[in-house]
Amino acid sequence: MARSRRDWIRLRDIDVLRLSLLSATLLLVPTLAHAQQVDRQLWLQTNGTVTIGSREKVTLEGIGRFSDRAEGFSHAEAGALFTHTTAGGIELSIGYRHVADWNRGVALPNEERLRQMVLMPLGSGFSGRLRLEERFNSSGSEIGVRLRPRLGFDTPLNDKGLKLFATQEHFLNLNTTGWGQQGGYERMRNAAGLSIGLGGKLRGEVGYLNQYRFGRDGRRDQMDHAATFTLSFNVASIGGSGD
Repeated sequence: MARSRRDWIRLRDIDVLRLSLLSATLLLVPTLAHAQQVDRQLWLQTNGTVTIGSREKVTLEGIGRFSDRAEGFSHAEAGALFTHTTAGGIELSIGYRHVADWNRGVALPNEERLRQMVLMPLGSGFSGRLRLEERFNSSGSEIGVRLRPRLGFDTPLNDKGLKLFATQEHFLNLNTTGWGQQGGYERMRNAAGLSIGLGGKLRGEVGYLNQYRFGRDGRRDQMDHAATFTLSFNVASIGGSGD
């Protein structure tokens, strides 16, 4: 009888443990569900290029983005990029962008960015890009420095100019500023899509981009799902095509 009582106590303890684990799981599910917030976005971009001889080019860029969380138009960029291509196919670029943001129609502090980039072909359709940015925010005097390494891949799908592309990019803040940039690993972007020639020197891209932002100071992480559309074209050519 005593043994049966011990067995009953053991079974009771097991049931209590199971109930505790189940309760903890049920409490954890909503926590995980709210661990990140999700935003659906639309990203639009145009690139107009002026080629200078065979080694240099200037690219004029315009970017507009829409966000569900911001309830409409949320982000705009306008800038220019000068690129020199070496004999080995490595691209060296320097440029500038003006950046503006809105949240529910209210303008946020804007930003001026200086950019330096190196793009290197890695073979078999792969390329590596390293971008260094100096960020000047209108709400503070400190300069935010950010590093953005990116791995890219593209491959032709047919003989009519259709290409598949994919990229992965990481954002590393190299310092902390009083206006909001915090040092460390900030976010990751993964993108994939199709690129196709639209006639002449006009090219279009359509794709999907997933961006994961890591929360800081108690903020939740954010997952962005963006449909992306890009239109690139050659504005003019200056100089000869020889070296």
